[in-house]
Amino acid sequence: MQDLRKMYRDIQQDPFPREMIIKLGDQEIKMRKRTWTVQDQERGLRYGENPDQPAAMYEPADGAIELAGVRFKGPGQGLVSAINEADMLQSGKHPGKINLTDVDNGINILQYLHKKTAAVILKHNNPSGAAWSNQGVLDAVNKAYLSDRIAAFGGAVVLNRAVDLPGAEFLADNYLEVVAAPDFDPGALEKLKARKNLRIIKISALGRLEEFTDYPFLDIKSLQDGGLIIQFSFTNRIREPEDFLPAQAQAGDEVVSARHPDPREMDDLIFAWAVEAGVTSNSVLFARDGRTLSIGTGEQDRVGCVDLTIHKAYTKYVDLEIFNQSGQSIYQVQEQAENDAGSRELLESVQEKARRNRADLPGAVMVSDGFFPFRDGVDLALKQGITAIAQPGGSMRDNEVIQAVNEAVPQAAMVFTGQRSFKH
Repeated sequence: MQDLRKMYRDIQQDPFPREMIIKLGDQEIKMRKRTWTVQDQERGLRYGENPDQPAAMYEPADGAIELAGVRFKGPGQGLVSAINEADMLQSGKHPGKINLTDVDNGINILQYLHKKTAAVILKHNNPSGAAWSNQGVLDAVNKAYLSDRIAAFGGAVVLNRAVDLPGAEFLADNYLEVVAAPDFDPGALEKLKARKNLRIIKISALGRLEEFTDYPFLDIKSLQDGGLIIQFSFTNRIREPEDFLPAQAQAGDEVVSARHPDPREMDDLIFAWAVEAGVTSNSVLFARDGRTLSIGTGEQDRVGCVDLTIHKAYTKYVDLEIFNQSGQSIYQVQEQAENDAGSRELLESVQEKARRNRADLPGAVMVSDGFFPFRDGVDLALKQGITAIAQPGGSMRDNEVIQAVNEAVPQAAMVFTGQRSFKH
């Protein structure tokens, strides 16, 4: 019988050259393929998105590109592409494309969360949970993990502070593929190394990401026919509360305005908008007290995305309650409930608690990567107790959307970001 697991263990031999040059007009950047000597063998990426796809990673080695007075990231500003053997504190099952692009998107999110200890857990290049905290690494990773403990299984954790022993003990107790941080305390590193297949990566610049936020990178999308689309990478303009715009719109002869968020809501909105920049569009997310509650990704319509995110919030709430009571997942108990009265009683009681508490959504904030074309998505969120919303603004029906938050009891808040953060 064919051993299908073998394809996930093998390393693809890539045919890509050692060097690559990107030339725009008379400017160019020379790129160098990143390889590592692991177990006395020089190796590049394990494989691409799938085991039968050869892949290579390149880092900027020389040159620079500047367009419209904006200088792009280049040599000397390496993060993921600059990882070397010394940074791979434990290589585990040798990194592949998905491992490193998950870490990269974690950095994309964390670059705007440098004011507090922050952690993000990623699966399939989307955050499953994120949190920031003034209480240290353990509090941040615990909150990020509990945002969606099922999706966190086998995920990549990226942090902007050195991992201490309490944080490492929590991480080591859970199955993860990658942990990346600016540093690791000695006791913490030994604790994590007990997980033999865990990839432990030190990226010193994770502790000073604020130095990178104003330098875009050249964002290149390859088309099916071999063509390319090139764009400036997304830059988050919301860094401080005053960067939000008042939610205002014309309604006939009047201008309607929304309530401004209070300090707690504003802190959560700043956090949530930073996380939103790393979520595949069409997306919304809910957050409260510095952690995500539910993240809706990749939907085709805005109201459907809100509906999905609400559903996920209830599912994650029920799962966590069941896990705390029985050590099982929601799906295990649902299966058992068909034939076991005790499991059925547990499931029904927890589901009733979720309905009663509205899955802890009352008091949470919502951010949306695009404007609301109709008020229906906002109305859905308000019914769950969302108290503040941030969205780009610019819809023809902004006045109706603002009226929705003004009609809420108690009145909800809304601000505009003045920018969209689609990610495709």
